[in-house]
Amino acid sequence: MTVKPHPALAEEHEAFRDTMRRFVAREIAPYANAWDEAGEFPREMYRKAARAGLLGVGFPEEYGGTPADLLMHVVLSEEIALAGSGGVHASLFSHQIGSPPIAAVGSEELKRRVLPAVLAGDKISALAITEPSGGSDVANLKTTARLEGADYVVNGEKTFITSGMRADFFTVAVRTGGPGAAGVSLLLIERERPGFTRAPLKKMGWWCSDTAILHFDNVRVPAANLIGEENAGFRAIMRNFNAERLGMAAAAVGFAQACLEDALAWARERRTFGKLLVEHQAIRHKLVEMQTRVHAARAMVYDTAWKLVEAPREPCWIAELCMAKNFAARAMQFCADEAVQTLGGAGFIRGTRAERIYREAKVMQIGGGAEEIMKDLAARQLGWG
Repeated sequence: MTVKPHPALAEEHEAFRDTMRRFVAREIAPYANAWDEAGEFPREMYRKAARAGLLGVGFPEEYGGTPADLLMHVVLSEEIALAGSGGVHASLFSHQIGSPPIAAVGSEELKRRVLPAVLAGDKISALAITEPSGGSDVANLKTTARLEGADYVVNGEKTFITSGMRADFFTVAVRTGGPGAAGVSLLLIERERPGFTRAPLKKMGWWCSDTAILHFDNVRVPAANLIGEENAGFRAIMRNFNAERLGMAAAAVGFAQACLEDALAWARERRTFGKLLVEHQAIRHKLVEMQTRVHAARAMVYDTAWKLVEAPREPCWIAELCMAKNFAARAMQFCADEAVQTLGGAGFIRGTRAERIYREAKVMQIGGGAEEIMKDLAARQLGWG
């Protein structure tokens, strides 16, 4: 008997899971290790994902999207993680954090200029928030945009930007007003703007995902590229963060599941001291502990997603989202460690899912808001400080 991860899942969620699983098995899993070693994956993957109906999930139909609830996003993130490549997930779906502000508050002209091309896989969208001086402290960002006639003139720097080298459209957080959150705006900046340069960054994991530092040196951007109202960007950024954190939590569950599957498969095949690994009590206990954490993390993620769908304005759900992200990331880290331990030398050799996930576990505890920030945000949402 097959049991759904959460009773709130409908037939369309399960049908989409099947679509995702087939796509991942056919188009990503066989090549994930080679792409990691090459440090990139083919740009054609964006068009393949678009043709499979994956890039448009959650975007309006009139721009080439498919309306979807948060549970659909959870299914997408969990299933693509089973390929064991955080780099593919991060870059192939960087538009899921780069384009939602445009869809939500952008002008009709901006939506029609950007969204159809991105959702068709012809253009790549990225989000540029983090700066060298601070990550999640958006209210104190330093990149400036000064209005001069019909243009904004942008100066500053962004770092750790996913798809930073190959993206065509950048949704950039800038300071257009005074200090604090009330002075933050969002601008669309195209890659070919004079004065806009990028440099790649090398990372512990996510090797096939390009990550870059961005420099803006008197970059002139038409005022028509303002996303939403001037000095009203902070709210759009926070809304974006919530969806990003839920996606990362769901992906962490998928990565943890992949580690469990690899450890179990190896334990059923490998013999030591005259019997299979799985016949050793110590290994069975290890596998059960992994399964326990995967199950608990998945339950938290699906429950939180369901609550956000049913009552999105309840502030306490944001606290639960923060806790779910932390818990799932910890489960991923635990399962990656135990999988490599179970595989032994085979887990230390490059090329296995568990080895890739082990390298990438830490970024899930940092990205979208570090663990410490998530705890503090949860406490404040609960009225504890």
